[in-house]
Amino acid sequence: MQSADIDRDRVPGHVAVIMDGNGRWANQRGLPRNAGHEAGEAALFDTVEGALELGIDDLTVYAFSTENWKRPASEVKFLLGFNESLLVRRADELHDRGVRVRFIGRRGRPVPKRLVNLIESTEALTADDERMTLRIAFNYGGRNELADAAKAAAVDLAEGRIKRIDTRAIEARLYDPQMPPVDLLVRTSGEQRLSNFLPWQAAYAELVFTETLWPDFDRRELARCVALYQARERRFGKAVDKVITIRG
Repeated sequence: MQSADIDRDRVPGHVAVIMDGNGRWANQRGLPRNAGHEAGEAALFDTVEGALELGIDDLTVYAFSTENWKRPASEVKFLLGFNESLLVRRADELHDRGVRVRFIGRRGRPVPKRLVNLIESTEALTADDERMTLRIAFNYGGRNELADAAKAAAVDLAEGRIKRIDTRAIEARLYDPQMPPVDLLVRTSGEQRLSNFLPWQAAYAELVFTETLWPDFDRRELARCVALYQARERRFGKAVDKVITIRG
């Protein structure tokens, strides 16, 4: 599937991706799991390029969940170091392409302070870029995000800054209140679950599950997923009656 085959008038504004299958990709090749994470970098940046080609406004990727701390210590250490080096090596490149970078997730312990500093410097560097927003979910858990938002709303209610806790109050206190709803959510590697990823923002997202392992994902596969999205009819809870004409 080529980006030229996509209807540019119906491109999803916000695409979210669960980047899954790095370990399996490495295992299939007799390589250590960390080799799969390294290979996933090329997939991420080819996907970013593909999103820019398609004119997607927002791309959110699941880089490290709050549950990933349970992985072997060696893998966690590698992932933290890998994300640090990724920011050092790629921040200027994203900035040059007009990509604003935002991180969503908890930034306190056990996230190393040096990584938080890199996150904040990358956000500052790209703050005024407008071609596309790339959000990286790091130390992120959807239930934690909702709990944190509810706690913040409860404090504001108790101190008289808001009059009630409703959906608008919760949404205003999410990790990035400017994040638009997800239109298309893609999960790679054949797994068919959301794994605590963006439960609020993806409430009405179209879901696409692809068998492709993340290191093999690229702009062509992104275009294929967008084509599947465009073939669907989005209803947002509304019923649509179709008139059937019987000829005879």
